[in-house]
Amino acid sequence: MVIEIGLVVLLALTALITVMMARLLWAAVMLAVTSAVVTIIMFQLRSPIAAVFELSVCAGLIPAIFISAISLTGRLTAEGVAARWAEKIRRFWYLPVIVIALAIVLTQAHLPLDFAAPAAEAADAHVRTTMWMTRHLDLLGQIVALLAGAFGVVILVREP
Repeated sequence: MVIEIGLVVLLALTALITVMMARLLWAAVMLAVTSAVVTIIMFQLRSPIAAVFELSVCAGLIPAIFISAISLTGRLTAEGVAARWAEKIRRFWYLPVIVIALAIVLTQAHLPLDFAAPAAEAADAHVRTTMWMTRHLDLLGQIVALLAGAFGVVILVREP
């Protein structure tokens, strides 16, 4: 039990350090360390396939892509950073309004939200049937996360 608590505390610390890093290169390295801690936790939870994917993709491939992208970019001055933020705020001021409106619509919509575990007979069903018929909230969350990531990449990479 002590090892599990220590791993969760280590995960929280490495994630906090990753987010708080001022230099992007060190943040990418800390992201790899955070993913390595998640891998250890997954092995502790007896999920070796998910742990191997976490280690290979999240601790290996993604930080490598981030580090190569960081190495291709140049450093901005403080004035350049301030001007860039002002330009992004001027151009994308409406995004928080859209997110808040979408959150209000989703909280007021009457979606069939069933947080209970699927029935035993659903365990033998195909993944397609389970995802489309019983796990609406999971599917909606995946769609929102995918779109948020895509829009975030477009906004960050787009030239002003």
